[in-house]
Amino acid sequence: MFRTGLGFDNHRLMAGRRLLLGGMEVPSPVGEDAHSDGDVLLHALCDALYGATGKGDIGEHFPDSDPRWKGQASRLFLEHALNAAREAGYRLVNVDATVFLEKVKLLEYKKKIAENIRAMVRPFWDLAEDAVNVKAKTAEGCDSVGRGEAIAAQVIVLLEKVRE
Repeated sequence: MFRTGLGFDNHRLMAGRRLLLGGMEVPSPVGEDAHSDGDVLLHALCDALYGATGKGDIGEHFPDSDPRWKGQASRLFLEHALNAAREAGYRLVNVDATVFLEKVKLLEYKKKIAENIRAMVRPFWDLAEDAVNVKAKTAEGCDSVGRGEAIAAQVIVLLEKVRE
């Protein structure tokens, strides 16, 4: 049996903050304004994993109203989501992600971001090199992303049931 999960996240961009994507810092004059470290890509991946396993969403597990998660690394959230999928008897098959960002071009970082995500997944499952794909899109000047005010990410995952 297979299950898919879809995740989405967005954050305002703010000067003086680090831009984190897939657990790595990308050079940028602006970064995510968030309660945690703001990594929209990892947040969307968590939501995709939680969604595929029927475990709610990242806000239920790590609410921004809880001071314990202030400034917390999104890697911790991802480990929790991966563990929840594994405990439910699933194996991650692949990840397809899109980052929406207007002004910082991600072409030279996409493969490194994908490699970093695979490295974070490796303690749970060993994924093939082509099993994690990261794409980058602009918003063509439309909406808050297009005006350079925000960043967003969308992720879809495929899970396979390996045990009951």
